[in-house]
Amino acid sequence: MPQVRTEFPYPVKVVENIFVPLADGTRLAAKLWLPEGAGKVPAILEYLPYRKRDGTRYRDQGMHKYLAGHGYACIRLDIRGTGDSDGLIDDEYTVQEQLDGCEAIAWLAAQDWCDGQVSMIGISWGGFNGLQIAARQPEALKTVITVGSTDDRYATDIHWLGGCLSKDNFDWSSTMFAHNDLPPDPAIVGARWREMWRARMEHQRPWILNWLKHQRRDEFWKQGSVCEDFPAIKIPVYAVSGWADNYSETVPRLLAGLSGPRLGLVGPWAHSYPYDVAVAPAIGWLQEVLRWCDHWMKGVETGIMEEPMYRVWMQDSVPPSTCYTERRGRWVAEDSWPSPNITPQKLPLNAGMRLGGAVQAGDAAICSPLWVGLNAGEVGRYGEDADWPGDQREDDGGSLVFLSEPLTEPLEILGAPLVHLHFSSDKPQALVAARLNDVMPDGRSTRVGVGVLNLTHRDSHEHATALEPGKTYGAVVEMDDIAHHFPKGHRLAVALSTAYYPLVWPSPELATLTVKCGDSWLELPVRPPRETDKNLRAFESPEEAQDTPTIAHPTPDAPRRRITRDLLSGHITVDYPRWNAATEMPDIEQTHVSSGICRHEITDGDPLSALTFTESRVEIRRTDSTIEHHSIGTLTCDAKDFIVRMQLRISENGTEIFARDWDERIPRDMV
Repeated sequence: MPQVRTEFPYPVKVVENIFVPLADGTRLAAKLWLPEGAGKVPAILEYLPYRKRDGTRYRDQGMHKYLAGHGYACIRLDIRGTGDSDGLIDDEYTVQEQLDGCEAIAWLAAQDWCDGQVSMIGISWGGFNGLQIAARQPEALKTVITVGSTDDRYATDIHWLGGCLSKDNFDWSSTMFAHNDLPPDPAIVGARWREMWRARMEHQRPWILNWLKHQRRDEFWKQGSVCEDFPAIKIPVYAVSGWADNYSETVPRLLAGLSGPRLGLVGPWAHSYPYDVAVAPAIGWLQEVLRWCDHWMKGVETGIMEEPMYRVWMQDSVPPSTCYTERRGRWVAEDSWPSPNITPQKLPLNAGMRLGGAVQAGDAAICSPLWVGLNAGEVGRYGEDADWPGDQREDDGGSLVFLSEPLTEPLEILGAPLVHLHFSSDKPQALVAARLNDVMPDGRSTRVGVGVLNLTHRDSHEHATALEPGKTYGAVVEMDDIAHHFPKGHRLAVALSTAYYPLVWPSPELATLTVKCGDSWLELPVRPPRETDKNLRAFESPEEAQDTPTIAHPTPDAPRRRITRDLLSGHITVDYPRWNAATEMPDIEQTHVSSGICRHEITDGDPLSALTFTESRVEIRRTDSTIEHHSIGTLTCDAKDFIVRMQLRISENGTEIFARDWDERIPRDMV
């Protein structure tokens, strides 16, 4: 836990709510932290849909009060249609959201407490829209700090992984479905709160219905993907993530794609700010934010831009586990990215299931059972129990596994491992999952990297083409970037499978892939250790301001992470608990109770039996009322269509006041 700091250079005034007016008459609700006695200061903006009044209340103050106490005006702004803001929300990362952000920045810059400069900071959604708004070049925006985000909404978010349907696509839609019709707070918006609430209920629609209609990388996904036009971002960017997060590969891509001042930082962390982590070691990241903002917004020589461009945590080898609270390793750095210090090493996938050595030609065929992938863990991890992939030997049992000889010397990699495949398929549609594993001398196997590819997308995510059975094709499967130390005596393994459920939805038919051994290979980004790494400046210890007091009540009936296999029927169930908490906020006299589950089911041998089930409940308990959202959803399929069913029920004080159902079919498009 970070150390709580109570003394700052400036006392901080907290303004519970201000309204930011937009040109169309909409008002966006914001919370403001002001350093008293500092005069006009730069502003730091965090822009989210997660309800600043009661959703992120418990964590906002720790960061924003800390930064405000060092001479910045900090603003936590609700996106249009969320929290206490006017209007309605239609989807994530919309053009309207970005234009509203530009207007809000101009308004903030013009306030009598602001010196005309604004920075954006954010993790996940707030990291996304910081980059997107930077690409629109609002005049007052001077820099962006983006954490746990992506530059490519199609390829590396939670929707489509390598052109395959991600397990989190429907899951995340259901999560936002449970948020988008929640009411504003009458204490903030006044008597019109019920009118605003009713409008949100009427407007509510499952976003999965939008997302499933765009199964290729079309204009829908290109909008908001800043990789489409990196030169549009001209201001300094500080990009941060963690190896245990879903978005770590964004950092090196931004460093390679942007041309302006930029720094990248990747630690061992999960989806969290680096000062308050579930995976140690944490760092004094708020001090780093101050060094960055002081340099770019106050002209203070903090030395931050004299340090290497890209700093990462080189992770030591560890035994496989479904939960890590710490990852051993060391900090290493590169002055530029791509780095001349990285050398690609080619290891052939040889006949006899051997990895590396002299090329040996041959064929190896695989048609994986649908239980391959049960040890995959989560897509984007929060550092919770059972989030990590476990011992890979079980999944290896349904895969082709190419195994190296024991290493005669340690080996370190930094970057994205690539698997270059030459293959044929017996079906017109197929997918491949490629894993890089660190195999210990006793056989235990830890997953280091993973990549999946819809093989109809082998040439392009925009233009899918069916496979001609029996014809040989080439494809490259890219894994997530990683920094990893393989010890002497360990082996490397590449595991290939035609299923990876529930991480990705299965192809409509069981396909057999035949890999052309000798003509297929693993490409490793090898980085030799460097003496300069020993001289890197040490990070300070993590600090924050005192968070807003909350009381966590027990939730004894919360679902647990669980995998169930019926060995007679072949039926498999994978449960992921979602957002189970009961949080009392005494200062605003509210208690929020949430519970949810995402369940994936499939029967081995039948890819059309795949099913995702979600259920979400959210209660807002105020002194004079209790409001409840209850929704249930299923995603199923047949050979031609995806089938989405959703039920929504909203109650006030135990009486149902709104209900709506959806039942829609969306054609499969080479997925």
